Amino acid sequence: MTHDFFSFSFLFLIPVVAIVGGITMGIIRTLGQQRMAELARRERIAAIERGMDPDKLPPAPSPEAYEEYGYGNGRLRRAHGLMIGGAILVAVGIGMGVVLLSVEPEKRHYLIGLVPVLVGGALLFSSRVIWPQKP
Repeated sequence: MTHDFFSFSFLFLIPVVAIVGGITMGIIRTLGQQRMAELARRERIAAIERGMDPDKLPPAPSPEAYEEYGYGNGRLRRAHGLMIGGAILVAVGIGMGVVLLSVEPEKRHYLIGLVPVLVGGALLFSSRVIWPQKP
């Protein structure tokens, strides 16, 4: 196998990993929200079985009410997610550039690392834009 084949294969591996990772992350988040709602419903049923008045209990949660049950500000969570994703992409881009520069220093393959660095920078910028401001 030549270095050209390795570089070419590596280019297609990045989007595949990103797509699979994004889909997996969405599935895990949905399952976590469903689990939290199920546990809250079980807790409500247990309180009713112990004789508590159902009118005095808080309303039964839904997966959409995930943020109301102690998971903080949705905007802050989104900003944190963008910041973490941006930092990871910047690090991956720098790492790719360094690795590709060390493999073939006479060619400009290391510029491929600019793509994740720029996307990561955009994510960091967008996390700063949506960061909740103090009143």
